[in-house]
Amino acid sequence: MAERLDTITGPGGEAHTLDIVGMTCAGCARRVERALGAVPGVAEARVNFALARADVTAAAPTLDAAALTRVVAEAGFSATPRAADPEARRAQEAAAAAAADRRARIDGAILIGAAVLTLPMVAEMAAMAFGLPVHLPPLVALALATPVQLVAGARFYVAAWRALRAGAGNMDLLVALGTTAAYGYSLVRVVTEGAAAAGHLYFEAAAVVITLVGLGRWLEARAKRGTTAAIRALMALRPETARVVRDGAPTVVPIAEVAAGDRVLVRPGERLPVDGVIVEGTSELDESLVTGESLPVARGPGDAVTGGAINGTGALAIDATRVGEDATLARIIRLVEAAQSGKAPVQRLVDRVAAVFVPVVVAFAVLVFGAWLVAGGGVEAALVAAVSVLVIACPCALGLATPTAVVAGTGAAARAGILFKDVEALERAHRATEVLFDKTGTLTKGRPSVTRLLPADPAGDPDGRRLLTLAAAVQQASEHPLAHAITEAAAAHGLAVPAATEVRSETGRGVTGRVDGARVELGNRALMAAHDIDDAAAVAAIDAAETAGETAILVAVDARVIGVIAVADPVRSESAAAVADLTARGVATGLISGDAARVAGAVGHALGIGEVIAPVAPEAKAARVTERRGPGRTVVMVGDGINDAPALAAADVGIAIGTGTDVAIEAAGVTLMRPDPRLVAASLEISRATSRKIRQNLFWAFIYNVIGLPIAALGLLNPAVAGAAMAASSVSVVTNSLVLRRWRPRSSASP
Repeated sequence: MAERLDTITGPGGEAHTLDIVGMTCAGCARRVERALGAVPGVAEARVNFALARADVTAAAPTLDAAALTRVVAEAGFSATPRAADPEARRAQEAAAAAAADRRARIDGAILIGAAVLTLPMVAEMAAMAFGLPVHLPPLVALALATPVQLVAGARFYVAAWRALRAGAGNMDLLVALGTTAAYGYSLVRVVTEGAAAAGHLYFEAAAVVITLVGLGRWLEARAKRGTTAAIRALMALRPETARVVRDGAPTVVPIAEVAAGDRVLVRPGERLPVDGVIVEGTSELDESLVTGESLPVARGPGDAVTGGAINGTGALAIDATRVGEDATLARIIRLVEAAQSGKAPVQRLVDRVAAVFVPVVVAFAVLVFGAWLVAGGGVEAALVAAVSVLVIACPCALGLATPTAVVAGTGAAARAGILFKDVEALERAHRATEVLFDKTGTLTKGRPSVTRLLPADPAGDPDGRRLLTLAAAVQQASEHPLAHAITEAAAAHGLAVPAATEVRSETGRGVTGRVDGARVELGNRALMAAHDIDDAAAVAAIDAAETAGETAILVAVDARVIGVIAVADPVRSESAAAVADLTARGVATGLISGDAARVAGAVGHALGIGEVIAPVAPEAKAARVTERRGPGRTVVMVGDGINDAPALAAADVGIAIGTGTDVAIEAAGVTLMRPDPRLVAASLEISRATSRKIRQNLFWAFIYNVIGLPIAALGLLNPAVAGAAMAASSVSVVTNSLVLRRWRPRSSASP
């Protein structure tokens, strides 16, 4: 696995990631995004409110990080560029976590103090609701409300002032305007009327709004931390030290000092600190948080292992192959972060709404205030209605609706072994109408073996040894699975394989070369036809092999077919269940393969696949996929090889098997960390679950405003109740997203 994730994220252009402090709503995120996008040399800027981070892609060769932090500061926030050095970044993460904990403790203490001071005023409101004429003395109410307004409410004033300085508005401005109006009106009445003002004060409304909004922020922060649990769990897998053999003796060194090629010792129960290959020892490894596979897997000498896995009962010696940011775990973390920081298409609409929301609400509140005065309702009634409008309209829930669902959904998918490269793939996958599978390495194990040797002249080559020797000679340098099968069979037979010269591969057909002066062609019937070789002598053998679902490889010497090598690739035990699961969901299935029609047909029939498309040349696969796309049709392609990459890129959603080639993984939008085709249906399932949560969240975010704004404008909503509703909207949206953390594949792919 380690060597297969090189290109998931790719180097691309210069990119910067900034941690943003001070954002409180979608409008804030939009303001930061606009400011960063206006910096010369920036190609794209994306700000994720839920993750409090900005991702900036440079158009110019170099981009000044100081310029980015400066414009963020000018927009009213603070930004810290993430360090490139892994150790420095870990220190940043630790410092940020400590700062967040400190802020949470301070906010919690202020919240408790505000609640204690607000409680007597709430008791007064409750008594009045039951018809009891209980009024706190005006000076007592003033004494209780002032610390709440000036201390607990200070955060809203600071953020509102920053927004105004930047020429924008945010939800803090709405809270500050609403509570200041209620508090200021009540203060004026106390100063001018004294004790006579009792019963006509709104100190409790301002205090309750500040306390409830503060409570909502505090709960929201806790819940948002829950949505990023997957990333934190992956980060926790990285050991801080490793036991490395130096000068013949084991030495504990910081993980940053481990280099590729070092011999690393892992005791029973320890986490593997690096990717590598086992050279000594056998054990069972728990790779659940890396691949999603919950059952321990047996590993021994020669097996590749992944850093972050937990060693079982055996001691292991591992030669490190990838360390630090090149390790599989680091790449997985970057991939999940990239998916979580992206924006779903619906979020762009939300951003446009949020950009104008606050100014519109302020204008509407002024209009409501004026309308009440014109209608003769009086200043007091007009103020209550306007304050209620300002408070109920806070758009915080709107900004959290999409990103919290995306973060929770991609995190849950990662735990199951499904990595989404971007939000677009996550958003499209659930609309799949058809899934096309590659055969070799996807539905089959990708480890074919020679099953039969069928010489055309049994008398001259009774056991097929010459047939196999010549085939192995021209395949010695090839990495193709069929080549491995032939060379392994030759080794198993103890054959002395001569060297071949003039070896040339013909994609999709086979390979040619010269062995001991003779011209050798090895491949399918298309290769023979291209070289004008008559294969009539092998027709019976080809029919026998293909009828049995085996691949027939023809061998010709000096333009004469001398026999057929039958090769079979065992079907994965999970493949039939994967196809059945998709069929049960109403998703059509197809098999698109370069194998002979009868070979592919035998596999497709055995698995219950709806349609088999074969033989298809590698360069034609993408065209076949493109043909099947269209209005109302979403095509998913699943593959693992280099020849699958164009088709993966051409599909609406490409899904690559994580044990496949780098090129396939790079072309796909989804990577499966286990070679289990049942995860295909699980990918569609988590996409559907995430999209459903986004729709639910947007409904809740909008419904509070749609229902609350008219009620508030009509004077039927107390500001305190409006504050409670606004806080509840944010908490309900984030809590709804957190449900995704419990997601597990309901198909048989569940670990």
